[in-house]
Amino acid sequence: MSSTPAPEVLRAPLVVEFPFTRSLGPVQSAFLTGLRERTVLGVRTAGGRGRVLVPPVEYDPDTADEIRDLVEVAATGTVTTWAWNHEPRPGQPLATPFAWAMVRLDGADSALLHALDAPGPDAVRTGMRVRVRWAAERTGAITDIACFEPYEGEPAGRAREHSGAFEDPVTRIVAPARLDYTYTPGRAQARHLAALAEQRTTGERCPSCRKVYVPPRGACPTCGVATAEQVEVGPRGTVTTYCIVNIKAKNLDIEVPYVYAHIALDGAGLALHGRIAGIPYDQVRMGLRVEPVWTEGGRHPDHYRPTGEPDADYDTYKELL
Repeated sequence: MSSTPAPEVLRAPLVVEFPFTRSLGPVQSAFLTGLRERTVLGVRTAGGRGRVLVPPVEYDPDTADEIRDLVEVAATGTVTTWAWNHEPRPGQPLATPFAWAMVRLDGADSALLHALDAPGPDAVRTGMRVRVRWAAERTGAITDIACFEPYEGEPAGRAREHSGAFEDPVTRIVAPARLDYTYTPGRAQARHLAALAEQRTTGERCPSCRKVYVPPRGACPTCGVATAEQVEVGPRGTVTTYCIVNIKAKNLDIEVPYVYAHIALDGAGLALHGRIAGIPYDQVRMGLRVEPVWTEGGRHPDHYRPTGEPDADYDTYKELL
């Protein structure tokens, strides 16, 4: 008896990463500048309750009123809840196992999330006393608190008013966002990727509504039924809509401005996106007929270029916008 070998399971490590730059208002500016100066600031709410919130916010979470009354709290506090991190990931506060802890600093009414350095989970408990371990080099970021560490001292006093004034205040931060994961495409997209390696584009047709999905999803999201019939589409297609990119991306060797477009490949039931080249960016338009350009060894089209055909009539792609 012969058996059919199982198809290869495709896997690939993927990283989504970008720097997020934001300007700071007066409250967040004072908070981060204070960390640089080893000072922890919060805000006191109004309305008679007078709660001290750390980290500070600009609007009262209960009344939505603007709040600007800054106060200084202690660098010591109490763990309110925690979870043990057995395997720290790159970029996390500590390289060795640690606890993620919610810490209510002395003088505050809310808790701050940060790392707690402890020898093991048995050494951590709700209600334990901790203190800030300051980073050796501080720049005005939450990482100026390197972590929390166990502390045997008694609670400090109440929060004290603070002007929030510091020399050379921090007014902007760059926060890197990064997501690492392993992607497994599944049966439908694995066949799609195998076709792309042969410089072909395939999709799958829904047996109910007859729409051809490119790339295929294994099931029709409209009808909720499985798709199996493979359909080769393109290679040519029509630009349905587009955008002009004027910001250069890190590690992307493409000169700005350039155009990314939604392209409805001939025979496809929805548009996919791709870069348009071979034409000045300001001449790209809806209805432009394009074809893929493959580079040697490429597993997907590098870009799309004009075919020279007349533009497609709007009625032929209006449902694919």
